[in-house]
Amino acid sequence: MQNRIKESRERLGLSQGRLAELCDVSRQTINAIENDKYDPGLQLAFDLARVLELTMEECFIPKKEA
Repeated sequence: MQNRIKESRERLGLSQGRLAELCDVSRQTINAIENDKYDPGLQLAFDLARVLELTMEECFIPKKEA
């Protein structure tokens, strides 16, 4: 799954650390999500979308199968 976390976070002027605090996770978790190394669970996905002022569909994009 691809995401728009980094662009949205930067648009709001949030650091990875601040976004992590707002979502009650570690900065490393945010970094892993931004770099497509980790797909968040449902609750974290909803938290990220809420904090970043996005819908789930705007925040996460399914990868197209080849």
